[in-house]
Amino acid sequence: MMSESTQRDWFRAWFGDEYLAVYPHRDAREARAAVELYLCSAPPPAGPVLDLACGAGRHLRELLSAGLHAVGLDLSIVMLGKAREASPRSQLVRGDMRRLPFRSSSFAGLTSFFTSFGYFASSAQDRQAAAEMNRVLAPGGTFMLDFLHADRVRRDLVPAETGRIRGFELSVERRIEDDTVIKSIRMQPHDGSGEREFEERVRLYEPAVLEELLREAGLDARMRFGDYSGGDFDSDAGRLILAGVAE
Repeated sequence: MMSESTQRDWFRAWFGDEYLAVYPHRDAREARAAVELYLCSAPPPAGPVLDLACGAGRHLRELLSAGLHAVGLDLSIVMLGKAREASPRSQLVRGDMRRLPFRSSSFAGLTSFFTSFGYFASSAQDRQAAAEMNRVLAPGGTFMLDFLHADRVRRDLVPAETGRIRGFELSVERRIEDDTVIKSIRMQPHDGSGEREFEERVRLYEPAVLEELLREAGLDARMRFGDYSGGDFDSDAGRLILAGVAE
């Protein structure tokens, strides 16, 4: 059973090699489509772009390929190492999105892809992260926040599943408590070593609530998309993707 402190900071343990084994289908093609949507939603940023929670660097690589001066930030040392392997010349920084290690107005653009928001123990900390996003963006800087579609998560939640992936027997249980979707993950290595247990916790924000949270932080979400091809956000949309500017 995970301790309360481990539950609060679940993201410190989860984003490593095991995470990459569970999500192998998140590939370069998807990352390219997401970056293209960002670039099509506003004029190209006239300055550096921060890829917030850059993970293993698949979006960062596409930003760099598009000719942008992109900087990747992540809390996970393992993920930053993978990002370095993917883009050896990239600029990478380790840090917490609630306290970004950059000067105010350092960036002309900011991206946050594949649900890298809503991780923290309280919505106040989510607001703190949004305020930091606004602080490091120059006025008029563009941003894109790629998030869950809360209603789809509630409607289509699969309570439990098992499978086999890259050296592990996998067992996943999902539930929703209050406004948070919780995924309990158990991984049994095929080599007979001990079972590994992880958890994901993401707060579910309705579109208008998330837009208001961003607005209070100084981020004006002017566009909604429902997928990486730029489709409309509706009841069947797979994602909630918000794009806009820092005020």
